[in-house]
Amino acid sequence: MATEEIDAGSARTSRSWRGGWASAGAIIATVLLISLVVMVTLSNRNRDNALRWERHTYDVMLLTRSVDATIARSEAALGRYVLDENQQTGSLYYSEWRLAGRQIGQLERLVRRDPEQRARVEQLKDLYRDRSRELAPAAERASQKKESGGLPLFYQAGLSPTGAGLRAKLDAIASSERDNLRMRMAETRMFDAESDKLTEWLGWFAVLIGAGAIGLGLAAYRAIYERLLARQEADTEAQRATTLERAVLERTRELRTANDRLRAEAAERAAAEARLRQVQKMEAVGQLTGGLAHDFNNMLAVIVGGIDLAKRKLGGPRHAVEVHLDNAMEGATRATALTRRLLSFARSEALLAQAIAPAELVQNMLELIDRSIGELIAVETKIAPDPWPVWADSNQLENAILNLCVNARDAMNGEGRLTIAIDNIAAGEGEIGELKAGDYVRIAVSDTGTGIAPEHLERVFEPFFTTKPVGKGTGLGLSQIFGFARQSGGDVTIQSVVGSGTTVAVYLPRSLKAVEEAPASAPSALGEEQEPSAAPGATILVVEDDPRVSRSTVAALVELGYAPLACASGQEALDLLAEKRGVELIITDVMMPEMTGPELVRIVTRRYPDIAILYVTGFVGEAGEGVELGGHDILRKPFTVAGLAEAVEAARRRPVSESPRASTRAAAE
Repeated sequence: MATEEIDAGSARTSRSWRGGWASAGAIIATVLLISLVVMVTLSNRNRDNALRWERHTYDVMLLTRSVDATIARSEAALGRYVLDENQQTGSLYYSEWRLAGRQIGQLERLVRRDPEQRARVEQLKDLYRDRSRELAPAAERASQKKESGGLPLFYQAGLSPTGAGLRAKLDAIASSERDNLRMRMAETRMFDAESDKLTEWLGWFAVLIGAGAIGLGLAAYRAIYERLLARQEADTEAQRATTLERAVLERTRELRTANDRLRAEAAERAAAEARLRQVQKMEAVGQLTGGLAHDFNNMLAVIVGGIDLAKRKLGGPRHAVEVHLDNAMEGATRATALTRRLLSFARSEALLAQAIAPAELVQNMLELIDRSIGELIAVETKIAPDPWPVWADSNQLENAILNLCVNARDAMNGEGRLTIAIDNIAAGEGEIGELKAGDYVRIAVSDTGTGIAPEHLERVFEPFFTTKPVGKGTGLGLSQIFGFARQSGGDVTIQSVVGSGTTVAVYLPRSLKAVEEAPASAPSALGEEQEPSAAPGATILVVEDDPRVSRSTVAALVELGYAPLACASGQEALDLLAEKRGVELIITDVMMPEMTGPELVRIVTRRYPDIAILYVTGFVGEAGEGVELGGHDILRKPFTVAGLAEAVEAARRRPVSESPRASTRAAAE
């Protein structure tokens, strides 16, 4: 009896010890499980923090690029402002400069938790204030409109190291953020690896818990209910662990996919910003080119008019003075051709668009092309059946085709085969350059010359860029064609293989209007025209804001026997018309302050429908690109007295009710 009690006591003691060990094991397992879950949670949180810092770094880098681009646009606007002294251009400079200041403030808020970056931004703010003080005198001088304006001050500010210091400081901030980005991406990868490892441990530990539960259930064979309950609980925990493991793995894959997507978007954004900077550079060059050509045309108008008047005053046989005047006229003519090319590139040349049959135009040009490129080059034409008409300026199109043929001749060194092809093209959105979806005519000129190196293809449409030897070209031929095509609603593409040849294709929009019969070509404004007879004493109102051009035009009209009246603005012209009767013709500039030429003409034609109109311009730009000038004659600067006489008589002979094609007497290229 005593022995049974001892055995029972021993059994109870053994079961008590086993229960204690089982409880201790369960507690330890629970603590380990909680620890692993906490560690996984902390690892995920650290990874999320690292990702947030990566996004912060991207924001800082993008903002530095935005500041750099805004400052560049502001200084470019100031450059135009000191040249044209236009209040709108000055407003653009001030708005862009203030925007750069606000962006620097945003940058300061973004880096406020980084002492080193905060110090760099403080230095950037100091450089920004110094640069503002350097540029302010040029802007103030330009706003006063005093002769040279702020151009010398702007040039002096361009020599200051502050601008380079600004860009260098922005580069330093971006470089530091790139270093931070690499460090934080490394941290993200480290936390990803740690999370994966902890998840794996958690899975193995769940398996051990299940095995222990099964072992304890088998050991406690007398407690069937408890054993079944423990097994069920163990299975449940195992399922939860597996679900958690799958969720963690899925989340990890999503994060990796998101990282890849962010990297791809960053690369695409960088490429887009590079393209945007190139477009902004080309637009800035185009605007500057147009402004320079406009001013140069006004000077040429005075020079050509003065030389022509001086030649008319010389009597008797040809002598040395007249030879010098002829040389000066030749130089002015060449300068005129240069300004025409600059205006075409800047897309500021007035285009007198009409429906043109490109096949007939090319056929009529073949004799001229043969004379221009020489007898050793064979010319071949490939014209599609029933080619569509195009909507463009015929003179500009002829010049473009002739320029392409001359370029092909130079590429072939005067010997080879030249092909002119005309095709109908139905283009989709974005298929060809920047063309919109629609119907176009492709005019392509191909040669068998030396070709263009790949590194030069992206620059061939830039002004003054040329692969020809010094003295063989100005670098404005392709840029002129580029400006003409874009202004006409088309585009230009180029394909070249070194050693095989080059193909330049001009795409022009299809015209839905019928092709009109081409009128007789007007004589050149700088050529030797037959001067028409003038109507003595006819009153002509000259509206020109440039006093030098106005004096030259008035002198030429007096020489022709007219009675000119001069005024410097549209409002002054309206006041003169209200006071004086008998004005038969108004000669007006296109680009004028306060009231442009087309705005003046709209008022005059409404109030005085019997007065004829003649536009005189060397730059059209925003005042209208040919469409708004339609129905009136156009005389392009510079012009001779004979060219002025013919234009005046043509405008005076036109019936007021008639609305024909606007004629133009262009300067000889």
